[in-house]
Amino acid sequence: QVQLVESGGGLVQAGGSLRLACAASGLTLSTYVVGWFRQAPGKEREFVARISQTISSTSYADFVKGRFTISRDNAKNSVYLQMNSLEPDDTAVYYCAADWRAYRSAVEYDYWGQGTQVTVSS
Repeated sequence: QVQLVESGGGLVQAGGSLRLACAASGLTLSTYVVGWFRQAPGKEREFVARISQTISSTSYADFVKGRFTISRDNAKNSVYLQMNSLEPDDTAVYYCAADWRAYRSAVEYDYWGQGTQVTVSS
């Protein structure tokens, strides 16, 4: 049974940092594309970042503006999202997702975690 579990969310002041983790079981995460998405209340789920399997190339949404970094730890079967300089507009539930060859669209991803809440206060 495939399972993705996010952790690391919480409440932080504007300008602060959080590191989200996505731990996988039932699949070898290093062989999958992993994406991070977020969904704020009343808004659609949106792409945040993506990391590929082989050469771990990365891709980010424009609003990240160099503040976030996605990375892998294959030994821990995990992917991380380091978020710095957080802003109140970053408040959302953050989800990780995995698929063989997805890119930036949520519908392309087969496996999803349950999400972790990130709240940034002003």
